[in-house]
Amino acid sequence: MRFSSLVFKCAKAVATIENVVLLATFASTLGLAILQILLRNFFDMGLIWLESFLKMQVLWLAMLGAMVATRERQHIRIDLLSRFTTGMTARLCELVVSVFASGVCAIGAYACFTLVQFEYEDQMIAFGIVPVWVCQVILPIGFAVMAVRFALGIASSLTDERV
Repeated sequence: MRFSSLVFKCAKAVATIENVVLLATFASTLGLAILQILLRNFFDMGLIWLESFLKMQVLWLAMLGAMVATRERQHIRIDLLSRFTTGMTARLCELVVSVFASGVCAIGAYACFTLVQFEYEDQMIAFGIVPVWVCQVILPIGFAVMAVRFALGIASSLTDERV
């Protein structure tokens, strides 16, 4: 088995996991928000922990959405030069942008990992019995995945292969 086919299979497996988790998070967020609305409007009650839980799910949705957008190369790009360049100059611009984005995401992953470590040590509770660090664990994971994907963009801008 070639290394590139192994990488492709791993990338496909990660993509499937991302899609399933994103869909499940979105569906549960929508369903629980509707449940809370119905409980409040028709039964004059609500689940006290649900507001905090939904806030954390929005965080997860944002990070999972960013990971999928990066995977599909549909993320927000602020590189004006790529619209006006072609050939080798365009590839050089793509290389510089990928290096910068990968570095920023790697720094973000490190900072978020540090945040999660501090939250783990503090053992603060987000809602119910769920600690804050469990809710925030998506942050370093998301930034690390995006950093790797941008790093793969570096590799694809140096070669003609799209990883």
